[in-house]
Amino acid sequence: MDKRFLNFFIDSIAISVLLFIGLTIYIANTSPAMGKEIIGRFITNNIFQYTITSTFTLLYYNFLETITATTVGKFFTNTIVVDEYGNKAGHEAIMIRSLVRIIPLYWISFLLIPKRGLHDALSKTFVVNKRLLEEKKNEFHEIQK
Repeated sequence: MDKRFLNFFIDSIAISVLLFIGLTIYIANTSPAMGKEIIGRFITNNIFQYTITSTFTLLYYNFLETITATTVGKFFTNTIVVDEYGNKAGHEAIMIRSLVRIIPLYWISFLLIPKRGLHDALSKTFVVNKRLLEEKKNEFHEIQK
């Protein structure tokens, strides 16, 4: 199975779990009537649902990729996000990656840009194997000595 797809699948599950926990906590701290209204809106109002899920998606990717250069999915596949020089991607690049992800049907870009995706192309980032990157960097530093 492709690591990029596995990253996407695992991250989708992680975001769904966080969304469920977040909504559950929020609803538990409101009145029963308000809780029913929020659940009803989430189920029936596509714009409300898109707004909430997009917010969670942006927070998830921005927080994890900015701080750790990885996500839950990338952790399991031992991959990280780097810039074109193999360094940790900056916050601006991560924000671009995250914003592109909330474009409806952005995943179609994987059919047009295999192995990369629109969010990587526009942010000038790459998802690479962490171990291999470290090996290549070590080889480079050995040559420089």
